[in-house]
Amino acid sequence: MTSLPARPPAQRLGLVIDLDTCVGCHACAVNCKEWNTGGYHAPLTDTDPYGANPSGVWFNRIHSFEVTGEGTGAGTVYFPKSCLHCEDAPCVTHCPTGASYKRTEDGIVLVDENMCIGCKLCSWSCPYGAREFDTDARVMKKCTLCIDRIYNEKLAAADRRPVCVATCPAGARHYGDLADPGSDVSRLVARRGGYDLMPEMDCRPTNKYLPPRPRRDAAAARTGPVELADASPDGGFLGWIDTLLSD
Repeated sequence: MTSLPARPPAQRLGLVIDLDTCVGCHACAVNCKEWNTGGYHAPLTDTDPYGANPSGVWFNRIHSFEVTGEGTGAGTVYFPKSCLHCEDAPCVTHCPTGASYKRTEDGIVLVDENMCIGCKLCSWSCPYGAREFDTDARVMKKCTLCIDRIYNEKLAAADRRPVCVATCPAGARHYGDLADPGSDVSRLVARRGGYDLMPEMDCRPTNKYLPPRPRRDAAAARTGPVELADASPDGGFLGWIDTLLSD
């Protein structure tokens, strides 16, 4: 089995996703697919894309949940999910060949396709379902945090960020160093109560989610704000999403 770095990475590059802002447009998923079809993990398989049973490799997937209730208690929640680049990544420790590894300099989890034997142990061990098996190449693929963009000095500094972040029209995705408490993303997490997905799994994901803020409906506008749900890690809105994703 593969071991994780003995020391925490100097940086923890990752994403902060605002569930209050995401509108479920799938722009992040589509542009991610386009970029990576010609990038680091190219090509990405598509099977019967316009038929009755399409399938393929997508590094970003957007889940939609219908919340039942009345007034502000009802609605649709869009939940983007990709690799969370966990600090204690079970996909790395369960890989028998060392193909899955975590970089010591920035904490990004990658797959060396030359070493991958397609056994799928990493996908079975990932509690978030973030691994993608390419049936054409017979290897596992996953989000690379656009490593071929963020370190590409030929790009303008403003473009050295993951393509999903650059393309989000609602500004729901943020990128930065979560090991630096003074970074924009760390301050955003602290201010909004950023949340680890399924913290009970002890994977310590780098990526964080920001819970929805209080909503107001037409009636509540006259009497004051109404909380959509409790955003605590022990239950409420995000605990409910954890339950759905773990079923």
